[in-house]
Amino acid sequence: MDLRQLESFATVADSGSVSRAATALHLSQPSISRQLGLLEADLGQRLFERHGRGVRLTPAGQALLVHARTLLEGARQARRQLMDMNEEPSGRVVVGLPHRVATGLCVPLVERFRQQLPNAMISISEGLSLSLREDLIQGRIDLALLFDPAPTPLIVSEPLMRERLLLVAPHGTRLKPRVSLAELAQMPMILPSAPNPIRSLVDAVLLPRRIGLQIVAEVGAVHSAIALVEHGVGCSILPQSALLMAQQAERLPTALIGPPALWNRLVLAMPAARPLSRLQQTTAALLRQMDFRGPN
Repeated sequence: MDLRQLESFATVADSGSVSRAATALHLSQPSISRQLGLLEADLGQRLFERHGRGVRLTPAGQALLVHARTLLEGARQARRQLMDMNEEPSGRVVVGLPHRVATGLCVPLVERFRQQLPNAMISISEGLSLSLREDLIQGRIDLALLFDPAPTPLIVSEPLMRERLLLVAPHGTRLKPRVSLAELAQMPMILPSAPNPIRSLVDAVLLPRRIGLQIVAEVGAVHSAIALVEHGVGCSILPQSALLMAQQAERLPTALIGPPALWNRLVLAMPAARPLSRLQQTTAALLRQMDFRGPN
């Protein structure tokens, strides 16, 4: 039993077909079948049952698949660790950024990455914090910046910035420097729909106080809320950095909210179960050094 046989076995198990496994591994079908035959002969067990549409695992095959995945992942980690011992980290790192963070951060991050890691490549994945959190857990991205992620033992996070939420109103609106929580209920409001982190923060403060908002529209992302505010549809509750998405941000009236004030947190999130490679560690250090508070 060797790693090549286990890789062929696991790929056939995942695809349910020798032909699809051969395509995925860039091998011929006879080669895959030969590897499976050698593995079954070595173990003295049938691993697959053949049927008209492909193959399915036998009980022995199901038992072996658990061990095969562990051994293959161990081999991949060993390979990554040895590659990391090179003087210059190489390879590809995937970083998840919320849309409004990417607006100001993407260019300086890529520029600094290219300066410090010329032999590596960075891939930026933009999305909502909720979807980026799921991508990080599933291993589709390596690191992520997230706004107020729900706690989970699958992610390790460290705070990078706190930002106060403001009342943002259409052009020409006369606002006091500060509005109370009760006064928010008198204004037509546009908010991100739940479970957006901003909406969760607003609801966590207002609902226990039995303050209901006049919500005229719910949107999927902050930039949509800003666009509706600019067109005079209503007000919104957003962080200062969100105004960078506005076409004429300097003309949008804003006011402090509270007491109590509403704050959101930007965190650097990393997988708890997967050790970071040297490339990923260096990229995480770059992210900690970035300025998130204004245009870059």
